[in-house]
Amino acid sequence: MPFNTPATEPLQTTENTTNDLSEDGADQDSPEEGTPGSPPARRVGRPGRKRKQLLPAERRAHREAVMSMMDDQSEGDFQKEEEPASPDPSTPQQHTDPASPTVAMTPEPQPVARGDQTLPRELEYQDGREFGIGTLVFGKLRGFSWWPGRIVSWWMSGRSRAADGTRWVMWFGDSKFSVVCVEKLMLLSSFSAAFHQPTYNKQPMYRRAIYEALQVASTRAGRPLPSCDAGEEGEGQGMELQIRQMIEWAKTGFLPSGPQGLDPPEEERNPYKDGYSEMWAEPEAAYTPPPAKKPRKNSVEKPKFREVIDEGTRERLIHEIRNKTKNIEDICISCGSLNVSLEHPLFMGAMCQSCKNCFLECAYQYDDDGYQSYCTICCGGREVLMCGNSNCCRCFCVECVDLLVGVGSAAAAIKEDPWNCFMCGPCHTHGLLRRRDDWPGRLQVFFANNHEQDFEPTKLFPPVAAEKRQPIRVLSLFDGIATGLLVLRDLGIQIERYVASEVCEDSITVGIVRHEGRVMYVGDIRNVTRKHIQEWGPFDLVIGGSPCNDLSIVNPARKGLFEGTGRLFFEFYRLLHEARPKPGDERPFFWLFENVVAMGVSDKRDISRFLECNPVMIDAKEVSAAHRARYFWGNLPGMGRPLTAMVNDRLDLQNCLEHGRTARFEKLRTITTRSNSVKQGKDQHFPVYMDNKEDVLWCTEMERVFGFPVHYTDVSNMSRLARQRLLGRSWSVPVIRHLFAPLKEYFACK
Repeated sequence: MPFNTPATEPLQTTENTTNDLSEDGADQDSPEEGTPGSPPARRVGRPGRKRKQLLPAERRAHREAVMSMMDDQSEGDFQKEEEPASPDPSTPQQHTDPASPTVAMTPEPQPVARGDQTLPRELEYQDGREFGIGTLVFGKLRGFSWWPGRIVSWWMSGRSRAADGTRWVMWFGDSKFSVVCVEKLMLLSSFSAAFHQPTYNKQPMYRRAIYEALQVASTRAGRPLPSCDAGEEGEGQGMELQIRQMIEWAKTGFLPSGPQGLDPPEEERNPYKDGYSEMWAEPEAAYTPPPAKKPRKNSVEKPKFREVIDEGTRERLIHEIRNKTKNIEDICISCGSLNVSLEHPLFMGAMCQSCKNCFLECAYQYDDDGYQSYCTICCGGREVLMCGNSNCCRCFCVECVDLLVGVGSAAAAIKEDPWNCFMCGPCHTHGLLRRRDDWPGRLQVFFANNHEQDFEPTKLFPPVAAEKRQPIRVLSLFDGIATGLLVLRDLGIQIERYVASEVCEDSITVGIVRHEGRVMYVGDIRNVTRKHIQEWGPFDLVIGGSPCNDLSIVNPARKGLFEGTGRLFFEFYRLLHEARPKPGDERPFFWLFENVVAMGVSDKRDISRFLECNPVMIDAKEVSAAHRARYFWGNLPGMGRPLTAMVNDRLDLQNCLEHGRTARFEKLRTITTRSNSVKQGKDQHFPVYMDNKEDVLWCTEMERVFGFPVHYTDVSNMSRLARQRLLGRSWSVPVIRHLFAPLKEYFACK
């Protein structure tokens, strides 16, 4: 049974660093051949504790005290002190999240006293093991990827000397310190072996650390930073291009100077000079991590203290359940907490509020190999087992399997090839892990209901008598390739006016050609005013789905709902209110807003608060040949009814293929704007066989998967990748048909 190793193991090689995010926010562009990596561990952070920052005046005083002390100290008075790699047990330690890997912790630096006799006059690290002060390195701590850092003097950390064979490392990204043995260090010149693309894609701190390390390397090598044309691609894309160029330079060996160009200058090798502090100035903050979330008030009071649960607690509780002294429905099977708030949607057992939030964010997050990023049970796990069923994309962590199924169960699953996971097999019970019979319905309810917020029921409009029905007037925001208009026409609903806001030229071209000028394009949504709405309206239906780049948790640099492209949601909200009927106008008025499932819980909560309703989660796999889970907010009649396939729906991939081609899989994973998102399975196979060879999915076949007519996007001689990008940002036609079908009771039909 193949299994994923944690993201802490370095990749040997990584090709291309394309990292564009699709507009639907579900996935990022990745190399054409895929990244042979594996999902990162949950809550991967930086080792060590944050270094105490000094003001400039304090730094000068500190340095003067150090130099004065060194001058006063005689050679004979100096005694070398060594410290083991692990901190003194008596030293107060910062609490570590039990779900995080064990890391080396470093206490806050203490002020250097005048009488302290530990400041040296000789060079450090004279044990013949290289890695001198100032050397740029990658360091490895258990539970983390190889992380870039710089060898520093012990006195910068405020602690005692490191023992022979160990080094003090200041990590790039957050300036924290750890003691690392030299066996766990490698030079920055070994960039290709240590750089870990999956962690770079998902962890903003790792991303910042890589940039800062390469910025210092560029300065030492005398290589100017690559320029970016902000006017041509935008500031964010230009900066991303700059970082990719720096990474490519590092992977090719830091040419032309090579590894020798990274050696620290003499003033850095000797830290006991006045110039030392200036040499260690923080790099220019060109890459900005996501801003902290704004504090918001919730209707439900949260506990003041977070319950601390470790793996030992969960093991003890599971042992009590086996001895029948506790009920599994009384504990959170994800973490072991007794403070439960709801039932686990997939397995017998309960779930706490913290794990619920984690499940909401991570359950539909997938890696480049198409499998879930985290364990299906706990949405965590450092080493996960991947299901061998080609139509399943679930993972289960070794810890949960051994704990709930039985000791050694994970090892047995690894030997079994192929291994069908606990959601695919015919057996419902595996030790204490019992699959719920009604899990599909429970999962739907789990994502549809936000128990923290209750809203007034949406206004229900009675159906309109047939003789009084009028053609529909539609305002489509972020229109894409006019999926809404296509579905309304397929349903036979007469359309009086279809006004669309869209900025993508390719999407506009498709709408103009395929709908023969029926679409009135009005440009950027931010330029649409109340006067325009009054001029073009009134409207009966407002639909849209704002870009998810800054909402999707797949994007490590996401800015959230209130910054970047996330704030475009408020443009939808603004125009929705402008288009609502005036008081006293009782005509039926409907609206629909769509966004990605893999968003932060706080962003979902805020969107619901503004729209004054909770979303429903709909996965297109029930009515098409591909997975595509999305949230839908709105007041369309019957939005929560079960999703039912129609006679003409193509439910498996074989029905979508051209003659003479054979499907290797029944269902596809989510197709996005990534060129390699059509690859399937843990081995990244193309989904089609033709002439006894693997083949890509043709554009016409992709259109059938999404429910579009054949050649719908075949306009203006667009390339295959351009057409896939249009489809990857679009809605699934059968899902929209399911949502729009009740409108036939309100508007005139042909």
